[in-house]
Amino acid sequence: MSDHDATTAHHADAHDGGHDEHGHGADTLGPIDWTMWGVGVLGVVAALIVVAGFVAATDFSFVA
Repeated sequence: MSDHDATTAHHADAHDGGHDEHGHGADTLGPIDWTMWGVGVLGVVAALIVVAGFVAATDFSFVA
């Protein structure tokens, strides 16, 4: 191994040491966004209402 290769390897170690391997910092998760959670829950409730309406309107049976 030549001196140039050793310097290159040392430079790579020094350069990569300051970077996160996965591309994000330690504080990636922020505070909980309660508004978006509420909207998500309302979306699930709306979907259940649509499914219940479909079942009621078509007289669908889940049992064969």
